Amino acid sequence: MIHDPSVLVGYEASDDAAVYKISDDLAIVLTVDYFTPIVDDPYTFGGIAAANSLSDVYAMGARPIMGLNVVGFPAEKLPLDILVQILRGGSDKAKEAGVPITGGHTIDDNEPKYGLVVMGLVHPDGIVTNSGAKPGDILILTKPIGTGIITTAMKEDIAPQATVDASVKVMSALNRAAAESMLEIGVNACTDVTGFGLLGHLHEMVCASHTGAEVSLERVPIIPGTRELADELIIPAGTVRNHEFLDDHVVWEEGISYEDQMILCDAQTSGGLLISVSETNSAKLLESLEKSGAPAVAQIGRIVEDKTCKIRVLRH
Repeated sequence: MIHDPSVLVGYEASDDAAVYKISDDLAIVLTVDYFTPIVDDPYTFGGIAAANSLSDVYAMGARPIMGLNVVGFPAEKLPLDILVQILRGGSDKAKEAGVPITGGHTIDDNEPKYGLVVMGLVHPDGIVTNSGAKPGDILILTKPIGTGIITTAMKEDIAPQATVDASVKVMSALNRAAAESMLEIGVNACTDVTGFGLLGHLHEMVCASHTGAEVSLERVPIIPGTRELADELIIPAGTVRNHEFLDDHVVWEEGISYEDQMILCDAQTSGGLLISVSETNSAKLLESLEKSGAPAVAQIGRIVEDKTCKIRVLRH
């Protein structure tokens, strides 16, 4: 492995993006993410995938400045117009973020895949990582969860339309305004909630920060309709794997159902920011997030002292 002192953030703490120092005043942030369709409409899929890719840069406290398309497409199986719509959805979402897409790469693949390489800029002293959480910090979440369960139900054509619409709205929303609020107020740590679920990404945060956490189940915002689908055991395989992985790292208060455990471990797409902020600044951040129009503004728990890095989930 090459050691380069200019690499300020690498893979060691499972952070959201890599950071490379260019000068005393400038660092670049780099990330890549792509996945298979989770909704039927190609344009909507493109927009969700782009929002998801941009989120990693926002979570690092950086400003995204450029994107590159990453595409897999079965050209002999599907009309090229579908690819055009996917790319248009991604381009329009990037335009909403003020980010030009300047190229990319496409390969022939058996199943459509789409996402972005995203580059951002940040001052080296202004990087927000997942490793700065401190005991006493308040945990704030900026989007409701449940998209993994809902999109699984969508594939089986059993998700109510209102639930589908709510999920698409959440996944399509940029984390730009929430990130701006975070930078305005000042926070200790941040990560975005994606494939490892709310508790999986919180686990990464507490491990990187050498702390523990407490989470209140009733305070976690959930997309309407998620719990009803979970009660029918509409659970994606990724969510089950998340739950199994966290078995030794999460302590569940007695009475928390299997279904609620699955929701907190649910693998998300284009989820919100999970922010660790000092109690002193928490009220100001909550107020700023409310004004920003974030899809959710929820104080879901706190960071605690715990050398074993356990997460305790409480009912209330």
